[in-house]
Amino acid sequence: MFKTATAFALALSIALPASSALASSDDAVPQEIASQIKSKLQAEGHDVRRVKAEDGYYEAYAMKDGKKMEIYFDSNLEVVKTKVDD
Repeated sequence: MFKTATAFALALSIALPASSALASSDDAVPQEIASQIKSKLQAEGHDVRRVKAEDGYYEAYAMKDGKKMEIYFDSNLEVVKTKVDD
């Protein structure tokens, strides 16, 4: 019984961190880039909620003037597309 519990605990301790790392790495943005995007948008009056990577772009979720916005940046951190939800 003890060997089984120990083996299970060991397997679980290896599997859980690996699965969470895989889940979070798909849309992870390097901290330096996320900070640059947030600073740029905050200077324009946006309240930045999240920055993630998606489909080859950096995507920022923000609020401005009560409207939800999705702002897409290219690798040079230039805005390439903006979506506004009323």
